[in-house]
Amino acid sequence: MTEITLTHGDAQATVALLGAEARQWRVAGRDLLWPGDPAIWPDISPILYPVVGWTRNGEERVDGVTYPLALHGFARFETFAVETSTPDFARLTLSDNANTRAIYPFAFALAVEYRLTADALAIAIEVANPGERRAPYACGLHPGFRWPLGAAGREGALVQFEKSERPEVPELAPGGLIRATTRPIPLCGRNLPLSDALFEHDALCFLDCESRSLSFIDASGASITMEYESFQHVGIWTRPHAPFICLEPWTSCSDPDGFTGDLFEKPDMRALEPGKRARHEARFVFRPE
Repeated sequence: MTEITLTHGDAQATVALLGAEARQWRVAGRDLLWPGDPAIWPDISPILYPVVGWTRNGEERVDGVTYPLALHGFARFETFAVETSTPDFARLTLSDNANTRAIYPFAFALAVEYRLTADALAIAIEVANPGERRAPYACGLHPGFRWPLGAAGREGALVQFEKSERPEVPELAPGGLIRATTRPIPLCGRNLPLSDALFEHDALCFLDCESRSLSFIDASGASITMEYESFQHVGIWTRPHAPFICLEPWTSCSDPDGFTGDLFEKPDMRALEPGKRARHEARFVFRPE
């Protein structure tokens, strides 16, 4: 078995065991996740763990030792086991192994849960520390949705935040690292009109968001709302002219430009004590035209 399928009425979701990645989400016959394209972006909805974003030189440091821990971590490359599966719910798990310990020297038990309802897909990440020392981690989701959702074309789409956000985002250095300087974006209060020009310099990183939900609304009026109470940062990303938009809730972000510290010192890394666990959940809701 390489994937499992969830159903709820006329809604359906397919989840691959490789990376615990959602490969399809369909409501009333409409595919909402983009299908992936190796020539543009091969992924569909990767799970990010134990780091989010880019790392300096593709490396992180722990106790003076350098490890090759690169973009978004390793969870998306590991095969998960199915712990629980019902018609509309699945829990997939991954534990540390020789491969992970070679690049991340910590014990962990990672679970990814999917729950499907008539118009929503909820995704939860649960991290547990079965080891004897604190374990630093970050996690996030990276689903790519079809843009446009309907037949109206890509023009006229926007992201609407729950609350007003700052009309600027950090500049990104070569390699995706976060600079201390910012660049303006055409965010007016809660509304951000989408265009290819917005993404010429990579992702938009909204750090320490006031909002705990946002909606991608295309020109047809169809929308996907992301609710992300347990994540403090949001990334919005596409490649110019590509037919997808990624709505990404994060607990952390890329390394600061020039960062040379320990993984524990990376901004917003969580430090999980032995025997403890943490849970982060987001919910994606589809509304038709």
